[in-house]
Amino acid sequence: MGIAGGLLLGVFIGIISGLVGIGGGALLVPILVLFYGMSQHKAQGTSLGALLLPIGIFAFWRYWKGGNVDLRLAILVALGFAVGGWIGGGWAQHLSDLTLRRSFAALLIVIALKMLWP
Repeated sequence: MGIAGGLLLGVFIGIISGLVGIGGGALLVPILVLFYGMSQHKAQGTSLGALLLPIGIFAFWRYWKGGNVDLRLAILVALGFAVGGWIGGGWAQHLSDLTLRRSFAALLIVIALKMLWP
């Protein structure tokens, strides 16, 4: 993937993330696996690497200005996310690529079904 391709993919993911609040895990990982031939492990690691920078700050600012942020909960979730990410990242290294991919797909299916039929 060249510089332009990487930037365009980031813009696409950023637009979707700003619109619906998702991006890295739900969209970027499958795109990297299916269209760029990455292993599940490498795609997830690449997605996490992109999230290290404050990529969501501009979308967050828009939501904040619109009065649509629970800052206290966001901070608590971020702290928990950091701890959970460290634990989950360690566990993932011990799973096969196929097991990790199937687990990821199953989680997306469960979430999609729950959102379609609450």
